[in-house]
Amino acid sequence: MDRMLYLAMSSASHTMKAQALNANNLANVNTTGFRADLAAFQSVPLEGAGYDSRVYSVAQENGINLSQGAMLTTGRELDVAINGDGWFAIQAKDGNEGFTRAGNFRITASGQLETDRGQPVLGNSGLPIIIPPSEKIEIASDGTVSARPVGQAASTLVVVDRIKMVNPDPATMQKGNDGVMRLNDGSISVADAVVTLSSGMLESSNVNAIDSMVGMIALSRQFEMNVKMMKSAEDNDKASAQLLRMS
Repeated sequence: MDRMLYLAMSSASHTMKAQALNANNLANVNTTGFRADLAAFQSVPLEGAGYDSRVYSVAQENGINLSQGAMLTTGRELDVAINGDGWFAIQAKDGNEGFTRAGNFRITASGQLETDRGQPVLGNSGLPIIIPPSEKIEIASDGTVSARPVGQAASTLVVVDRIKMVNPDPATMQKGNDGVMRLNDGSISVADAVVTLSSGMLESSNVNAIDSMVGMIALSRQFEMNVKMMKSAEDNDKASAQLLRMS
């Protein structure tokens, strides 16, 4: 009886975690450059003095869907999207280097180039990019940021910096609670000159809304089934106790 109860309880607990990840993916279906989280579980036998008679599921570190999202044309000069593999290097809220695919940049009042979440965009020097007061800004395919200072001729473009773009091994990266990717060892990645971008475009989230909705329904039904199993275990326990009292 206890085997049935604990197996159902374990499954219900992990189903709730999977549902939470699925709900977070759905909430970010329109988030630029978002990478969907994947629930990961592993079957582990319960070891003891005798044979392994029970197998439970154990939650593993969440996986990440690294497939590319759809490319959307915006025409905005500060909107950029990476072509193929690669990441933009940014300064996360904790001050360390992080990586993102979201290229909807903006310029603060102090001239700092940052993401829409307020994270400074880093240059190849590893420092945040600062843009002087300008009438026009251009971002080349190699990440070079050029600006036309206020009052200068239309043909005048000054190179300000170059956006640091990296392409580390996915196996060496992990996703933080803030949605920012980082290297597992906390080190700083090296800029990759092979990575290129497209200006006036944005990469959408790679979350498939239909698949996530279907998954939400399936997980809800699975949770209900687990609850019913726990209720059946309780009913069987009561019936067994009643039979013992009668005997």
